[in-house]
Amino acid sequence: MSLIDLHTHSTASDGSLSPEELVTLAGKKGLVAMALTDHDTLEGLPEARAAGARCGVDVVAGVELSVADGEKSIHLVGLFLPDNPGPLAERLDWLRQRRHDRNRLILDKLRTLGVNLDYAAVTDLAQGAVGRPHIARALLAQGVVSSFKEAFTRYLGAYGKAYVPKDKLPLATAIELLHAEGALAVLAHPYMLGQSGPLLAETVTRYRDAGLDAIEAFYTEHSQYQTLEYLALARRLGLAVSGGSDFHGAAKPEVELGRGRGTLRVDIAVLDVLRARQSRLPSALSINRQKGLDAGQNPE
Repeated sequence: MSLIDLHTHSTASDGSLSPEELVTLAGKKGLVAMALTDHDTLEGLPEARAAGARCGVDVVAGVELSVADGEKSIHLVGLFLPDNPGPLAERLDWLRQRRHDRNRLILDKLRTLGVNLDYAAVTDLAQGAVGRPHIARALLAQGVVSSFKEAFTRYLGAYGKAYVPKDKLPLATAIELLHAEGALAVLAHPYMLGQSGPLLAETVTRYRDAGLDAIEAFYTEHSQYQTLEYLALARRLGLAVSGGSDFHGAAKPEVELGRGRGTLRVDIAVLDVLRARQSRLPSALSINRQKGLDAGQNPE
């Protein structure tokens, strides 16, 4: 069985390993392929691709997008991004600036609670996109909290005293941006919807009709029952399936790359099916045609 991992994070967002270190670890663990899917950023992809070429690991260029479905927040994993994304990269630049604005608002709220953090000290903890995990680390470093979990429970989580909502792309916009780049849109960790049975089917059908390509059926936190339900739902709706650990390194030390909590198995056949589906996207056909022209090949 050739194993893969299509959901991982590096220091370009909130992981603890650099893209190169992450790909190197994938090679050491015997993974034949992995996707780098950092949160709302593409910055780690060139380094990951280069490391994959050195290590013999097939690196799939990806991203994890925070998406708004009405009042609900979901995540989409985009897979098979081109070397030089256009509109998606521009939109992510805008989101990055909005994230800085949000971080400053969080620090303002903390200040009113008697907790003073310098934003420069927070950004110094990040090698890529700056977000709540880095504020949590700063709180931990100052002794304001005793654990990462406490930082989110008391201050930074949805019910925390310093919480500020995050700007998100509308679902349809996010899918359109991914498809415009020739990338697939995958519903990440569907267990977080908190739905099952007919309600889950209704929600995912609506996503499918909006252009969703696949469901992340294989995931660290999914029970066997949930995995089977997602697989069956994907078959019924004509969706592909994906899978990954959501590896972050030190931020989630219990989650192992490629293995989740020890029982995760995602076979290379999953990637083969996803790649075949991606090749049929109209935008992907256009991108592949242009690559042929750039290489001086006859597209006919």
